[in-house]
Amino acid sequence: MNSVKFGVVGAGHIGKRHMEMIRRKEEFELVAYADIRTPEACEVEDAAAYYPSHQEMLKAHPELDVVCICTPNGLHALQAIDAIHSDCHVVIEKPMALNRADGEAVLHAALAKGKQVFCVMQNRYSPPSIWLRELIQNETLGKIHLVQIQCYWNRDDRYYGKIPWKGTLELDGGTLFTQFSHFIDLMYWVFGDVHHIQSRFEDFTHQHNTEFEDSGAISFEFVKHHAMGMFNFSTAVANKNFESSVTVIGEKGTVKVGGQYMNEIETCDVEGYEMPELPPSNPANDYGHYKGSAANHGYIFENIHAALTGKGEITTNALEGLKVVDIIERMYAAGSRPIKAI
Repeated sequence: MNSVKFGVVGAGHIGKRHMEMIRRKEEFELVAYADIRTPEACEVEDAAAYYPSHQEMLKAHPELDVVCICTPNGLHALQAIDAIHSDCHVVIEKPMALNRADGEAVLHAALAKGKQVFCVMQNRYSPPSIWLRELIQNETLGKIHLVQIQCYWNRDDRYYGKIPWKGTLELDGGTLFTQFSHFIDLMYWVFGDVHHIQSRFEDFTHQHNTEFEDSGAISFEFVKHHAMGMFNFSTAVANKNFESSVTVIGEKGTVKVGGQYMNEIETCDVEGYEMPELPPSNPANDYGHYKGSAANHGYIFENIHAALTGKGEITTNALEGLKVVDIIERMYAAGSRPIKAI
């Protein structure tokens, strides 16, 4: 492919980041974008054609090769399917969908049309994540006994007060989908699938601005390793994000990847193993009052180019994106969520 023509659906923070990544590659061309807001409200710094809906954009530009879906979570699956039916590959921001059935519909549409689905899970590119996966795959820790993931972030009125769809069940979906699906993906990527799930959810500080939980404690067993697993999370942390970490207790030692965004090796105590020097991690995405996961979108678009030109494989394909949705759906089903109206 000499020139890959892109359309972007959704011109918010993430949509603009996709546009910037497209601009940076000589082989890519941003042809058009769609957003329900006016062009003036979108403030897109590009000459790309504007459309008030993704359907109008797809109809006007049959030459598009790839469409990036950067809209509220609850719209991802439907818009991705529309793009696939228009003979486009799709790049879907996390999560792929808000339920397994919708994710399967995306997968089936892609298989029927022979199109690729790139699910954005950029934390896979962080050096500590790559290191941890290699450690587990090489069985450096021996038998894995216990894995504990902790994600403790701040999301208050500064976050939920700015964007109306945030905090709604229909378009947001819940804390695991919006804030912590990246870390569910990392857990699955490193350790594999889980079963025997038990969950408890609470809402401590978000009764007035969300329709769902802000905290949870989830236990399970890893299918492959027969190890105990725990995933504890909260967005009720005061003031600012605290940490995102994974601790692994193994037969031959203990490791912990921590920091605010799983970006630091805090502990590496393994029998007969010397910790290598890792490349530096990229900083977190900065949205002003709050921060998100690592700014690794550049790697995603390098992977898109490699996959479409036959020079590489997709980092996170449709099946893996679907698996993350499946795990989150099962975690929620294993406990009673504090669902309410706002």
